[in-house]
Amino acid sequence: MLTFKELGVDQRIIKAIEELGFAEPMPIQEKVIPHLMEENVRDLVGIAQTGTGKTAAFGIPLIQNTNTSTKKTQYLVIAPTRELCLQIADDILSYSKYYDNLNVAAIFGGASIDRQIAQLKKGAHIISATPGRLVDMINRGAVNLKHIKTVVLDEADEMLNMGFRDELEEILKQTPKEKNTLLFSATMPNAVMKIAKTYMKDFVEISAGKKNIGAENITHLCYMVHAKDRYQALKRIVDFNPNLYGIVFCRTRAETQVVADHLMRDGYNAESLHGDLSQAQRNAVMQKFRIKNLNMLVATDVAARGLDVDDLTHIINYNLPDESELYIHRSGRTGRAGKAGISILLANLREKSRIAEIEKKLGKKFEYKPIPQGKEIVKKQLFQLVDRIEKVEVDYSEIEPFLPEIKQKLEWLDRDELIKKFISTEFNRFLDYYKGLPDLNVPGEKGGGGRTGKPGLGFTRFFINLGKTDGLKPTTIIGMINDYTGKRNIDIGAIEIQRNFSFFETDSEYADLILKSFQNKNLKGRDIAVEVAASKGGGSPKRKSRRTDRPDKRRDSSGKGDRRRKRF
Repeated sequence: MLTFKELGVDQRIIKAIEELGFAEPMPIQEKVIPHLMEENVRDLVGIAQTGTGKTAAFGIPLIQNTNTSTKKTQYLVIAPTRELCLQIADDILSYSKYYDNLNVAAIFGGASIDRQIAQLKKGAHIISATPGRLVDMINRGAVNLKHIKTVVLDEADEMLNMGFRDELEEILKQTPKEKNTLLFSATMPNAVMKIAKTYMKDFVEISAGKKNIGAENITHLCYMVHAKDRYQALKRIVDFNPNLYGIVFCRTRAETQVVADHLMRDGYNAESLHGDLSQAQRNAVMQKFRIKNLNMLVATDVAARGLDVDDLTHIINYNLPDESELYIHRSGRTGRAGKAGISILLANLREKSRIAEIEKKLGKKFEYKPIPQGKEIVKKQLFQLVDRIEKVEVDYSEIEPFLPEIKQKLEWLDRDELIKKFISTEFNRFLDYYKGLPDLNVPGEKGGGGRTGKPGLGFTRFFINLGKTDGLKPTTIIGMINDYTGKRNIDIGAIEIQRNFSFFETDSEYADLILKSFQNKNLKGRDIAVEVAASKGGGSPKRKSRRTDRPDKRRDSSGKGDRRRKRF
């Protein structure tokens, strides 16, 4: 492996990064840094999972190539979230500690725009920005991108997932044609590749490893669970892993807050992280998590971007994410720096096909596990307590004066009785809570152990008269279900977005509520029509619609036939 010096890195940067604990280049750095040091640099697409060191890979060459004799902005880094934007700016400042007069500005929403404008007026050689705030700055004439040499699109997949395509295109139009574009992404969906082909020329692709795979030292576990038991299953999994330090990922902001509130109410050391928090609240939560005052962070995917913690033991997917790549990106937050990590998925019966898709992209199979029973959890917690007692450090000088009185008080107890009483003092809470609690496992499933339980969930498939032409996305449907029904615990199955219509599945228990809740609703001025559709594969739904289930016969809410829907 090459050293940073052999890669051509300036000695001032080497001194700074050695102080930060950088011993040798990571694979993505070893590949990207020499490429960006060349005179005629080609555009670059970098495929790198979270935590692979890509900020240093592009940040070090940007610093080294900056002309500090002018105040002109020469390099622009665009990131999807405030946290990642700030992290990039802070990292670049750290790497350039021994460079004189190099100015870095972080431009992001949720902070004083006047202060950021003042910072730009002083001159910023490198700008790290979020798309929305940067477009605002462009419209105000507060930023000049005419002298940009290189644009870096970091976490490009997430920027597109967040709907920043228009902002990215607007920003790129403001930069010179003769520039370099560097695109970094954890995954490479078609939408990202389209951006690369549209705005990049003759680009080279560099990967820090295989695309879309999980780290070798990550174990992937799947627990099958009914929707109504999801939170109780989460509690049992957390209790079964007493040393857990990780992130619980939820689909929506509302769900994130509900889960975090329940965990805190039940005595767990957890807090939420989502877009409804102020920047000050987000900073406080992240700092507590980094210093391990919190064991669990309950977060949305967007909010967790930019949170870089190396020693997470677990990632828990409270729901199956909408995209397979998101699961891979989430799981990549654990198992870093050679440590083992565990990625857990809570899933329902109808998600097996989507689990198979993830397995194919991971190149790994999930281990199906039964949800821990009360006795198993109690045993695990008990031996965790015993282990802590065995290893606790004792200050004999402080305790010695009290020992005679303590021994006199307890002399009537034999050794076994003393151990039992001491353990019970610490442990009765778990014993009382798990006494007689029901089995949460789905019967007949892998890992379920053949235990008896409640019947499996049934799903109802619905037709909706909206599709891609209406800007419909899976997250839009999930949001409508949550908002219109007022419930956050409805299990959602497969979602199929077609051009002019779509299908989605929910727990059959809520079929009537879904139909009622979508009545008299509209999206962007278009009336919404939802009906029960035939189950996929020809099975009959539990409830028949009065209309035929063939899309070409359906009518929209205005009563006029939609001739565009000719076939599936």
